[in-house]
Amino acid sequence: MRITLASVIVNDQARALRFYTEVLGFVVKEDLPAGEHRWLTVASPEGVVGVELLLEPDAHPAARAFQKAIYQDGIPATSFESLDIHAEYARLRAKGVVFKTPPTPAGPVTVAVFDDTCGNLIQLHQVEAPPPRRQP
Repeated sequence: MRITLASVIVNDQARALRFYTEVLGFVVKEDLPAGEHRWLTVASPEGVVGVELLLEPDAHPAARAFQKAIYQDGIPATSFESLDIHAEYARLRAKGVVFKTPPTPAGPVTVAVFDDTCGNLIQLHQVEAPPPRRQP
């Protein structure tokens, strides 16, 4: 078993598509009609082949309530790994991304949180390299 699809609820699929592709730099994998909405997935051009993020419309009332509650509580909807969080932070800020938290050490990771303009907080994380092991 493997993970190939994860979703993030968005309040506007067209705005989400622009943000996730033009700002974050993801690429469109699927964009198919699905009733009044779309089956819309994006993927990282540097990510694992076959892993997609579904930009899920908030059409169900429970989805809207959930999205609003976790946003208000400051809980990120998902997290994306960065190999250089400080460079990514600078790149995204230059594109107008609003960060709620700048890169901040948190134990073995550094995290930053931004607003995706579609109703979500998204976390970036960079795993710090573990210290070298000493030979006995």
